[in-house]
Order: sequence, then C-alpha cells, then structure tokens
Amino acid sequence: MKYAQIVIGPAGCGKSTYCSTIQKHGEAANRTIEVVNLDPAAEYFDYSASGDIRDLISVDDVMEDEDLKLGPNGGLVFCMQYMVENQEWLNDLVNCPGEDDYIVFDCPGQIELYTHLTVMKDFVRLLQQWKFQVCIVYVMDSHFVVDIPSYIAGMLTTLSVMMNLDVPHVSILSKIDLLSASSRNKVEQFLDPSERGLSELIDPNPWMEKHTKLMKKIAKIVDDYGFVHFMPLNITDETSITEALTFIDIRCLQFGEDEDVKTIDPPDPVDDE
Repeated sequence: MKYAQIVIGPAGCGKSTYCSTIQKHGEAANRTIEVVNLDPAAEYFDYSASGDIRDLISVDDVMEDEDLKLGPNGGLVFCMQYMVENQEWLNDLVNCPGEDDYIVFDCPGQIELYTHLTVMKDFVRLLQQWKFQVCIVYVMDSHFVVDIPSYIAGMLTTLSVMMNLDVPHVSILSKIDLLSASSRNKVEQFLDPSERGLSELIDPNPWMEKHTKLMKKIAKIVDDYGFVHFMPLNITDETSITEALTFIDIRCLQFGEDEDVKTIDPPDPVDDE
C-alpha cells in the first residue's frame, strides 16, 4: 500500500517546516518518510527532497516566457496544471521503491488552488488511481486564530478546502511554540470552549452589530455540527508530533491496516514420558 499526505495552507503558515519535522521524526523512529516539493516558486526548504517539481517546471521559467505573459500567481497555477498534465513524469516521481511508500507533498501557498480550482483535485485523483491512500493536512498559523473573527474565517477556509478536495482531512495549528502564554490560552479556549459554546465567546461590538450577528450564527452552526477541528502542533515537543502523526496515520490514512496479523505459534506439547 502507498500513502500520501498532501500538505496545504496559506503562504507562510509553516508547511515546509511541518514536512521537515515529520521527516526528521520518521528518521528518529527508523521509519522512511519521503518528502516531495510541489512548490514551483520555492527558494529554500529544510528537508531532504526525494522529488522536486522545479525539475519539470518553475515559476521563473513561466514568467520568462514572452508568449505566456503571466505574473507570479498565474505562473504558479500554470505550473501546477502543467505538472498534472505530465502524468508520466509525475508517475515516475511518486513511484518510489518499497512496498509501503509514504510520501509527504509540500504544496504551494496559493489558497485558490485548494478552494475552487480543480488542479489539486485532479492531482488527488491521480494518486488514488495509482493506489495511494490520500489525506489532506491543512496547516494554519496559530497567530492568526487568537481572536474569534480570524478563527471563524480560518474554519470557513478549511471547510471550503474539505468540500472541494473531498478526501480525509486534518487541520493543524502550527507555530504553537511561538505563541505568548496569553495567546496560547486564547487558542486553547477556542479549541475547547468547555461549558460555553463558541458563539458565546464572541464579544458584542456596537460598531459591528451586523457582522457580530453573522459571526454568532456561523459559530452556532460550527457548535451544532462540529464541521472543523484544529489539532495544535508544537514542533519542539516530540509528544505533540507523535500525536499528530498517529492521528493522521490511523484516522486518515489507515496506515498499516493491510498488514497481516502477527501471531506467536504455541509451544510444542510436552511429552509426559
């Protein structure tokens, strides 16, 4: 069986750091986790890449093409579409040796690739055709969810991605280790509102009365249906990393479930003579 984490999220949210952390964690556990760079505009990443889209095409190449006349954003979308269209190259990229290939794909930070364009959905379908178990790891910077409006906006974006890509999904809150103590408490309050619902955490604001009502209605729906949950990740804490990877492996990818059950043969009967 083959397994794939597709790591997505806004620019600067910590996707590459997440990929590097997961790869190093695997090395420490004597487990091979390959990482593939799918960002055609990447300049630096702190992991050992087993594949790189820039070997096929890069944003700089596209922007230098006088016939295309594309800027950075249009060039990035063009690169991703070009990659999906070159299925033979992509197949060679993901077909690593071994029975249990486990690949983490570090994707670009252009959010429209995941919310309404079809290119990433097409990429997911290709992986599934090639017998990959696929899950989405949506990374969001915890610094942007320390207040209710930002938190709700983040949940709506995440929900849009879930509906568009339609595969198992986990939402990760990154950079928890960089938050101040007060901000960390606010994040924990949003994640676990205990006896109060999320909508009850919204402070009334006379200057934004209409928006406050809208936020409360959205928060009420989130409370009632539990569409989106974020998992905090502290990359300086091995326990936090282990919990996140275990959740993804078991709940999203069913990693290792196809293995045969190992049993111990009973001992030979003892002769009474």
